[in-house]
Amino acid sequence: MPESMRIILASASRSRREMLQAAGIVFEIEPADLDERAIRETLTSSDEGVDPLDVAEVLARAKAEAVSGRHPDALVIGSDQVLALENEIFEKPPDVARAREMLKRLRGATHQLHSVVALASGGEADWTWSDTAHLTMRPFSVDFLEDYLVKAGPGILESVGAYRLEEIGVQLFEAIEGDYFTILGMPLVALLGELRARGCLKS
Repeated sequence: MPESMRIILASASRSRREMLQAAGIVFEIEPADLDERAIRETLTSSDEGVDPLDVAEVLARAKAEAVSGRHPDALVIGSDQVLALENEIFEKPPDVARAREMLKRLRGATHQLHSVVALASGGEADWTWSDTAHLTMRPFSVDFLEDYLVKAGPGILESVGAYRLEEIGVQLFEAIEGDYFTILGMPLVALLGELRARGCLKS
């Protein structure tokens, strides 16, 4: 694939957009516009349960393929992230009240962030990469939590887990194990390697 090939990010995520821009990637943005909640509910409705990492992979592939179907000659990047605590999957909080309860649930415990990136062309995903990070929240006080919710602002409602690690959200944690970009929402280093392998970036 030539370096001039169109690259499309099938996501409206600010973190993913900023990651690619900072890495010097030239790309367009076209959100997949999927009903992600419905897909997650279908996947998790089984009595046998489902691996949270599998949920992230299904959604990443679905996003990439949805946009690729509309632009078959482009290379489309789809990505998804699932936060899990003891296999309980968390969604983005719809409001501050839910963010507060979510953070209380995560407080003092170690949760996992499963991030998957997929590439699709011609309407089909032909490459995926997954990675998992482990994050331990400290047993912060109620006063800290209330102060955090005010200072962090409405942006936390855009993030699963109600935090942005690259901002004041880092104060919630006492231990972090894993790749920084995985935590932000996309395994960027692996993606860059695949783009180089395909000739989309200089090697």
